[in-house]
Amino acid sequence: MTNESTTATDRDRFIRDVAEVMGVAPEELATDTNLLDAGLDSVRIMQLVEKWRSEGHETVDPMLLAGDPVLDSWLEVLCP
Repeated sequence: MTNESTTATDRDRFIRDVAEVMGVAPEELATDTNLLDAGLDSVRIMQLVEKWRSEGHETVDPMLLAGDPVLDSWLEVLCP
């Protein structure tokens, strides 16, 4: 598997994770979606952070995510 496919797979997984906690289908989330405007709250952000930290993304900062709650910005942080 190439790094590009791994990154695409990771992006898809992060989008699925966000969609799951929001109770929507991944296809409903555009990359320019402001997640707070779409209904995500701080409790769900923390759920995502804990999930991602447990999967090896120890440096995920909930304050950074909450400060720029656009899906594409999150993907830049999570899939550099």
